[in-house]
Amino acid sequence: MPTRILLCLLVALLALSTASAADPGIKVEKAWARATPASATTAVVYLTVANSGAAADRLTEVSTPVAASADMHLMAMEGNVMQMRDVDAVDVKPGDRISFKPGGLHIMLMNLKRPLQKGERFALSLVFEKAGRIDVDVLVLPIGASAYP
Repeated sequence: MPTRILLCLLVALLALSTASAADPGIKVEKAWARATPASATTAVVYLTVANSGAAADRLTEVSTPVAASADMHLMAMEGNVMQMRDVDAVDVKPGDRISFKPGGLHIMLMNLKRPLQKGERFALSLVFEKAGRIDVDVLVLPIGASAYP
């Protein structure tokens, strides 16, 4: 009987160590967007991606049911002109905390299916090469908001 118990414990420990080794350590925090006027067709989502794991990962896709499409963009100055560029993927190295924030990296929602209203939450999915799909709730702040509360 003790051998059987020992074997069960070993199997359980192996399962736990495999599960923790598979956890890439990617967390998505403080997801927010601004409320939109009734006629708006676009909105922007901001958030932070943190990697507390030992391996790098890569954010490759974003989507939400509140818009026909969602893409990652980067705002950057070129000369005296602010330019917005598409971003195909975002690398997240171990220890990184990448901020999607106003005036920089952000998620653009296009062809909104309805206006975003202050106080509501909506779903956003982020797809990583290793961590897979991570679903988050996005908090809608007032139209003039500049940061997560």
